[in-house]
Amino acid sequence: QAPTKVQKREQWRNKREYFLAVAGSVVGFGNVWRFPYLCYKNGGGAFLLPYCFFAVLVGVPVFLLESAIGQYTQESTITCWRKICPLGEGIGYAIIVIQLFSRLYTIIMAWSLFYLGSSFSEPLPWATCNNTWNTDRCVELTSPNWTSEHNANRAGNWTHETVTKSSVSEFWERRVLGMSAGLEEVGKVSWELVLCLLASWIGLYFCIWKGIRTTGKVVYFTAVFPYVMLAILLVRGLTLPGAWQGLVFYLYPDPSRLLNLQVWMAACSQVFFSYSLAAGSLTVMGSYNKASNNIYKDSLWLCVLNSGTSFVAGFAVFSALGFIAHQQGVPIDMVTESGPGLAFIAYPQAAAMMPLPQLWAVCFFIMLILLAVDTLFAGLETITSTVIDMFPHQMRRPWRRELFLLFFCFSVFLIQLLLTTEGGIYQFQLIDYYGANGACLLFLCLAECVAVSWAFGADRMCDAIEEMVGQRPCLLFKLCWRYISPLICLVCFICFFLDYQPLTSKWGYVYPAWAYGLGWAMALSSIVLVPICGVCKVCVTEGSLRQVGAFILLQFPRVSLFFHDLQYI
Repeated sequence: QAPTKVQKREQWRNKREYFLAVAGSVVGFGNVWRFPYLCYKNGGGAFLLPYCFFAVLVGVPVFLLESAIGQYTQESTITCWRKICPLGEGIGYAIIVIQLFSRLYTIIMAWSLFYLGSSFSEPLPWATCNNTWNTDRCVELTSPNWTSEHNANRAGNWTHETVTKSSVSEFWERRVLGMSAGLEEVGKVSWELVLCLLASWIGLYFCIWKGIRTTGKVVYFTAVFPYVMLAILLVRGLTLPGAWQGLVFYLYPDPSRLLNLQVWMAACSQVFFSYSLAAGSLTVMGSYNKASNNIYKDSLWLCVLNSGTSFVAGFAVFSALGFIAHQQGVPIDMVTESGPGLAFIAYPQAAAMMPLPQLWAVCFFIMLILLAVDTLFAGLETITSTVIDMFPHQMRRPWRRELFLLFFCFSVFLIQLLLTTEGGIYQFQLIDYYGANGACLLFLCLAECVAVSWAFGADRMCDAIEEMVGQRPCLLFKLCWRYISPLICLVCFICFFLDYQPLTSKWGYVYPAWAYGLGWAMALSSIVLVPICGVCKVCVTEGSLRQVGAFILLQFPRVSLFFHDLQYI
């Protein structure tokens, strides 16, 4: 009987598929709800200075580096390091751990689906207080007393008995989340959220189940349509009364904030998250390119698109927030939140105040869902491709990929059922804060730059890019890979711990001590893999101690050359 034929590694059918897939993976939630809020909070237009500083000296160089590694080696996150720097294989394993924690964000897609289904109701369920989940303290957005009561709450002029909540907040906290008192109280499962989560995983599975043959077709819709929705919301937002007030708050420069270390750390973390650095997806997407693809030009354009989207999204978001402030007669800082609060409280509140509220709510949540789809299936493809490249003879046989992906998706879905419970939001915050935090990404980017520049060689990487695209990267990229980017990552990594603040909840909940211990275990689980795998690689190297030492030095040719020159001094 003839042996089963092993499938060859796939490639993108054309450049458009690669460009759209990467654009979809790097343009996500962080561009819509994180960048505008950070820009407003940390100096407005002045925040663009540290943002551009980190984008130019870290974001763009590392973006090009990771993409070029994938295209040059034609391998995924772990196996690419076997060709670049065997001692750095732990970087790939650490990235996969971060990707496993990042599967957490599938629940955001489930929340968005829940809101999308609710957006077809007349009136919008979060606009009124006559629902079963509302309490006696609920205040409708149209209430004439809402503004004064809201101001009193924000100023702290209330007691527990007199505090009020908007109908939007109660819908989010009591209807969608069904929040318990804390992390220890898991509570019951919300079966509506379970169905939304299941639908999310089914959609993600069929986006990539056949590999880039299906992904390449899906991205034509999922990567382009969010821009259509963003353009519609932007035009609508700019025509609302009070929009100009929101834009002023968004970009009003406050140069004094540049002296604050937290502003620079916020800009650094935003660049890392929005550029998808140290996430593995850039390497995987690049590995499906033809060897002659102009990865140099593609990377530059994709970075411009990513930062431009973040900047433009701020106009859409803050014009809506300015409208809320105008309608309620309150300062805009009283209606501004970051993270899930901006997506699931502030913008639904704005939509409820507009004419045709159902239309604008549907547009917004369709945009959120499509942004989530691209980012999430890029991470899922990273994990799947890495496993297939590690075991090519076993996994590249017919239906092996589909079965592995089905098993993985179903297993993670079962684990994530905990996030659909009443205590799920506290679990979400804990994993989001520690599992894939900025310190982990900084450390991995530092390790990547050291492995490529001082082991593989920055000159060799420039030679590889020139061989692939016929154009040598400018000198700045080599200087960044070798000196500037790793130095910035090291300094920011140290500052992260110097400026560390424990996780706190906006609802006044204090996490127990064991939760912080669990959080740090999650944070360190990826970092420690880099040195552990390096030590294991040395330990399994056969030969005498002298031979093992020679093996280590051979991994770092520039260090080896230094010791060689030292003999003649």
